[in-house]
Amino acid sequence: MEFPQHIMIVEDEVITQRYLKNILGQYSVKSVECYDNAKDALEQFKIKQYDMILMDINIKGAVDGIQLSREILRIRDIPIVFITAHNDNETFQEVLELSPFGFITKPFSAKDVELAIQLAYRRHCSSTQKQRMQEEKSSNDMIIISESYRYSLLAQELYYNDTLVKLNMKQKKLIHILSKNVNTIVTYETLVMEIWEIDNISSSALRTLVYTLRKSHPDLPIISHSKVGYSLKTKGDQ
Repeated sequence: MEFPQHIMIVEDEVITQRYLKNILGQYSVKSVECYDNAKDALEQFKIKQYDMILMDINIKGAVDGIQLSREILRIRDIPIVFITAHNDNETFQEVLELSPFGFITKPFSAKDVELAIQLAYRRHCSSTQKQRMQEEKSSNDMIIISESYRYSLLAQELYYNDTLVKLNMKQKKLIHILSKNVNTIVTYETLVMEIWEIDNISSSALRTLVYTLRKSHPDLPIISHSKVGYSLKTKGDQ
């Protein structure tokens, strides 16, 4: 069962605080800290790392749980499960704007709390994992060739100082093959087959293609390897 390790409870009723702490004490939660107002909760949130917040909508002070949640989410993304005895439409719509991870409606049972926390934390972990995968995919997609040039493997586009470089079809194929095999020699035979898709092209055709690309982009680091092939050298490998 997935459960957050460090939980903040923002709740102004002492009896409800104790009840929630007793419930959470049955699970593998390392720390549970309770606050009854926005000022104290926000101060602690800024200096400590929590995995989840159980947030009552009506708390002590001028700032309610919804306003506090907005401020918290500006600082850091964290799953917030709202605790409320109110189910009026206006309050519900306000909470929905914050994309809450769940609700616990008063009066609640230990099972209600367990399910709400477990579902919210699982959803948060899944969302975080997807974001990491997208970031990793994005970082793996972009090849940093030099200070000026970068290449997107997914879009199959070359950029110079963030401006798209216009290439003809064969130039695009050449850059794509070299970028897929960055810092590695790609043989003449492989390049000819992948660019022209036939093997009876004269060697001069490939040399001419490379020459025209170098002429229009002389600072693009395409390296010739005599009698072997070509490679594209990235900044760190030059």
